[in-house]
Order: sequence, then C-alpha cells, then structure tokens
Amino acid sequence: MSATRLRRVAVLVLEGAKPLDVGIPAQVFTTRASMPYEVRVCGAAPGLVTGGDGLSYHVAHGLDALGWADIVFLPGYRHPDREDPPAAVVDALVAAHAGGARLAAISTGAFALAATGLLDGRRATTHWHYTRALAARHPSVRVDENVLFVDEGTVLTSAGAASGIDLCLHVLRGDLGVAASNHAARRLVAAPYRSGGQAQYVPRSVPEPLGERFAGTREWALRRLEEPLTLELLARHAAVAPRTFSRRFVEDTGYTPMQWVMRARIDVARELLERSGRGVEQIAADVGLGTGANLRLHFQRILGTTPSEYRRTFARGE
Repeated sequence: MSATRLRRVAVLVLEGAKPLDVGIPAQVFTTRASMPYEVRVCGAAPGLVTGGDGLSYHVAHGLDALGWADIVFLPGYRHPDREDPPAAVVDALVAAHAGGARLAAISTGAFALAATGLLDGRRATTHWHYTRALAARHPSVRVDENVLFVDEGTVLTSAGAASGIDLCLHVLRGDLGVAASNHAARRLVAAPYRSGGQAQYVPRSVPEPLGERFAGTREWALRRLEEPLTLELLARHAAVAPRTFSRRFVEDTGYTPMQWVMRARIDVARELLERSGRGVEQIAADVGLGTGANLRLHFQRILGTTPSEYRRTFARGE
C-alpha cells in the first residue's frame, strides 16, 4: 500500500442494520489527520436501506464498494438467524476477501460473514444471545461465546456493539500502532484496550434451559451451591441413573451437570463481587469453591479475568 494512499473502509448496511453497529466503524475510522482512512457506507444497492430500531439509512454506494475496500465491516442486523443475506451480497463479500480485503463483523454481522463459508473451521464470536443460533446455523464455525472479539487474520468477529469499539481499536493498533489507537480511544472516551479474550459478561453464564426437564433439580442445586454437589447427588434428586441424568442434562442445557454447577457458582460469585463487600476468600466459601485460589482459577478459566478486576469494573457505588 502506498504511504500516501488512504486506507479504505467499507461499512456494509444490511436490512435491519443496528444503528450503533453501523456508526461505530464509520466514526472510529473517520477521515482526519490522525486517521488516514476513507470510509464508504454501502448496501446491496445505492439508496434507502430499512434498518432496525426505527431507523433507515440512505447509502451512497452499492456492492462495488466492497471490491474497493481494504477492510469491510459488517454491522449487526435484526433476525440474523432467519435467513442468509442475498446471494449477491455473499458473492461480493467472497470476492472482496479473495481480492485481499479483511472482513470484520460486529455482533450479529457474524451471520452474514459465516454465510460466505470463510469462517468454516475458524473461531468466531457474536453477541452472547445469538451464539447458539450461530453454531446451529453454521456448525462448521467454532463459535466462542466467551470472548469480546476474535482475530483470525483476514476474518474478524466481535460480540455486542461495545466490543465493536474494541475490535476497531484492535484494527487501529495493527494498522497505525498503539499511539494512534490510544488517541482514538480518548476521542471516543473508550477504554484504550480490552483483550479480545476477555469475557462478554453476559447477564447469566448459566444458559436458559431448552426444556423443563430436570428444572426442579436445577432449582434445588441453586439453593445449595455452598454444599458439596456431585453428579450422583443431582441424579439421586432427579430419581434417575447418573448416566441417564448426565446425558439428558446436556440435552437440556448444553453443559454437563458439573459444568453447569461451576458456572452457577461463578454467577453467584459475580453477584457477590458486584453487590457486597465480602472478601474473595469468604465469597469462595459462600459459593462452594472452598478457597480464594480455587475461585480465582475458575473465574479466570470461565470469564477470562480475575475477581478483583471484575469487582473494580462492576462494583456498585464505585
């Protein structure tokens, strides 16, 4: 790339596009002395695109902008799990990628990116509410529900709108260096750096059940998290054999019984860190993890951060 040529950014607006997701890359890469970028907002064709949340967009460019771009952003859009984007959009994305463009999805834009087949066999993420739907619709994609963004080189994905800022700053760091990225973060009044591996902090990491099977046993366990809970105890409460219980529990929740119990314990620990002044050792005992070291180990493994960092970020009244 010529040292004087502006880097080219295309923002692809699909039907039902979410306004924050569209605005983030358009604003982050706005052309100014510190940002050597040119941004074109485009759609399947020039003209009016009906968006989500009561907004519509008048885009000046069609799919030819994808072939022009060095990086294409795919903002999230409504109801991504119902159908793939039009074939012309998918073909244009594939052609842009073949021509050397990076493709970067924000939130549910990952569904449009997955429709190209370019995520097959690769890690990807999307908003936590849609991770299961993405995995079901595109089983060849290795969906990671517990990260802010994933950089697979020429294809990148991020979680919700705020993590779209993280992804854009990540791209800036790679393109222009840390100083330019930090300058942009200050302009946006955003955190200068959040690791892509940091957890999304979904409202509850215990998944919603797919059915009501064993709901009574789950409720029973949630009231006894501070006690020793084993597969055998849970199966006994449900009045079935452990092997049957384990198999059907996975069908219900997507987790093994003991994985579910651990995530439930971490959820309660999160709430105590946010709402109480209890120390880590006391919280570990309260949720059945025994020691602070054990709590830190599982907190890091599941959420990608430490209890103290989580408290600093989310404690109320601070």
